[in-house]
Amino acid sequence: MSKVARLILAALAGVLSPVLAAQAEGLVKYEVEGDAIPAPLVREPGDAARGRKIVLDRSVGGCVLCHAFPEPEPRFMGDIGPPLAGVGARLSAGQLRLRVVDQSRIDPRTPMPAYYRTEGLYDVASGYRGKPILDAQQVEDVVAYLRTLRGARR
Repeated sequence: MSKVARLILAALAGVLSPVLAAQAEGLVKYEVEGDAIPAPLVREPGDAARGRKIVLDRSVGGCVLCHAFPEPEPRFMGDIGPPLAGVGARLSAGQLRLRVVDQSRIDPRTPMPAYYRTEGLYDVASGYRGKPILDAQQVEDVVAYLRTLRGARR
């Protein structure tokens, strides 16, 4: 096989590996188009109230550890990631879905964890190996909540 052919195969493997890995591990198959995953991961629509609980619970989503939300509580929010006020007006559901599933597809240097990926990770505690942080329904719930964040910070 030529060097060019190997490079092309390696590039394709890098593009397709998250989809193939999702199938192999029992995760829901998804397809990335540009900067989005346009199709929901599950049939049941996301529930914004459940998504809000996931986002604001430091032991589940942990989103408030790095992001500020337009919520009066919790009082102590992070500033490592961008504030998420207005994110629902700036990004589509598909764009939000990709960022929750695997932000490193957008920015390989991101400190944000991949919430719905299990392969290619490092320093994962043994109890979490092979398991996504959020399941497919929780991803959709978080996306539904983030879509409600359409205005400026209160």
